[in-house]
Amino acid sequence: MWQKAKKWLLIGMSITSIFALAACGSNTSSQQGGVGLSEEEAVDSSLWKDKYPLQYASYLKNKEGGMTEFGGSDKVPKADTEPEIKKLFAGYGFSKDYNEDRGHVYAVEDVTSTKRLKPNTPATCMTCKSTQVPLFYKKLGEDGYYNTLFSDIAKQTKHSIGCSDCHDPKTNELRVTRPAFIEAMKRRGIDVTKATRQEMRSYVCGQCHVEYYFDKGKVLTFPWDNGFGVDDIEKYYDAKQGFKDWEHPDSKAPMRKVQHPEFEWWITGTHGTAGVACADCHMPYMRDASGEKYSSHWWTSPLKTLEQSCTKCHTQGTDWLKQKVHDIQSRTWELQTIASKEIAKAHDQIKLALATPGADQNLIAQAQRKVVQAQWRWDWIAAENSRGFHNPDMALNTLGKAILMAKETQELAQQAMAKGQKAQPVKPAQ
Repeated sequence: MWQKAKKWLLIGMSITSIFALAACGSNTSSQQGGVGLSEEEAVDSSLWKDKYPLQYASYLKNKEGGMTEFGGSDKVPKADTEPEIKKLFAGYGFSKDYNEDRGHVYAVEDVTSTKRLKPNTPATCMTCKSTQVPLFYKKLGEDGYYNTLFSDIAKQTKHSIGCSDCHDPKTNELRVTRPAFIEAMKRRGIDVTKATRQEMRSYVCGQCHVEYYFDKGKVLTFPWDNGFGVDDIEKYYDAKQGFKDWEHPDSKAPMRKVQHPEFEWWITGTHGTAGVACADCHMPYMRDASGEKYSSHWWTSPLKTLEQSCTKCHTQGTDWLKQKVHDIQSRTWELQTIASKEIAKAHDQIKLALATPGADQNLIAQAQRKVVQAQWRWDWIAAENSRGFHNPDMALNTLGKAILMAKETQELAQQAMAKGQKAQPVKPAQ
């Protein structure tokens, strides 16, 4: 009898403990909660610091620079390590000003000072740079916002990326504040309002760290209708007849610029398909000197927080992890460098073909199409901040195709020139 009573006593104690833990978790959650700020006040991240001092202190670390082996957050020109960039983006703003991205706290400062701005640049370019943008949407309406000049919006913009971009100030719950993400996911049959918390820990990043374009020259749009892959998105743009970002002055090819598709690489990569969120690696849980646990808001490379970011799942040790990352990124960088050189040669070969009398115009057109495809694939890696780590297999595959296409471009251009030279009458000897 005592054994049976003892069994039920233990079960009862266990159930009581579970409810106690649940109550404790509930109290902790409610104690944290919102910050009691209006949407207008919440755009100033410094007003969140009293409620969330540890998170805010880590947020300020975004002011720090520092480079890892293949990237980082110092404002250095990308062309310093890949000089072909000036050739590849000739005739486009990225040939004038294309730097490594600094921390999120510098977003407004850096976008307002870039040499890529033009007098007619739309306000759309501010969309992911400031906590104030949702207020601009609310005040002006989406159409009004997109029809406003960047220069006019910039005069009103004071606060950089911060707390209210991802958190509701009333509840502190994660939220998506940029309509383009919500609309793109809706076209894929996904209701963002029904996302789990784990999904939201990536969605808040995916509303900005993506490939995008300006529909009608100003409406921010994510091209995900066919899928998230390189070929899927290329097919999307191909369906938009005549779509281009600029014409290359040497090859006269209608070029396309990739933005920063971290979300696309992550969601199709090993971590994304396994359900690991962006925040799991880039916002790991930390403990302060007293042992209090908090989520880091220093958005940086996990190479700088390996112990907290990676060892919870990978138990081989930080030296092993560093070597794995190095191996992935060094292989990616090697192929990326080869691809950039071959694509630069491809533009030069087309330029020569265009200048050759009688050159086969059909072959030149094929070469122009091929160089667009080659550079598009190179740029998917060059513009993405993980140097292949988010999806190593796809990165190497994509760069391999870029190199092959660049070589094919050169061959097509040479064939076009050969036909032109063959068609030229031979001058009689004097």
